[in-house]
Amino acid sequence: MRVFFLAAALVLAAAAPQEPRPIEILLDERVPPEGGAYSFKIETENGIIQSEEGAPGLEGQTNVQGVFSFPLEDGSIAEVRYQADENGFQAKSPLLPVAPEFPHPIPQFVLDQIAFAEEQDRLEAQGQFLSEQLQQ
Repeated sequence: MRVFFLAAALVLAAAAPQEPRPIEILLDERVPPEGGAYSFKIETENGIIQSEEGAPGLEGQTNVQGVFSFPLEDGSIAEVRYQADENGFQAKSPLLPVAPEFPHPIPQFVLDQIAFAEEQDRLEAQGQFLSEQLQQ
C-alpha cells in the first residue's frame, strides 16, 4: 500500500505544472540607429524569425520594411511582410483578410455623375468652367 501511495505521489509531482523555460535566441544581429537608418534580425528556437530595416524618409521620419514569420499549429509557416513610409503602414500576407469584391455593378447614373465631375475638373483646370457658367 505504501508503494502505491509513493507511486501516486511521484505521478502527481511529475504532472504538476512546470516552470516555463525561456526560449533560446539563436540569432540576434543589430545595427544601431544612426541618422534614421538601422537594421536587426532575430531568430528563436521556437521558429520565430523577424528582420527589419529602417532608412530616412522624405518627411523626416524613418521608413521601415521588414518581415516576420512563425510556425502554425499545422506545421506550416506564417509570414507577414510590411512597410511603413509616407503612405502609412502596409502589411501583406495570405493570412490577412481581404475585402470582398464590390457586390454589384456600379449603376450607369453614378458612372455618368463621375464622368461629369471629371469633365468639370478638367474645364476648371483650363479656366473654361467659370466662363461657360457665366454665359448660361
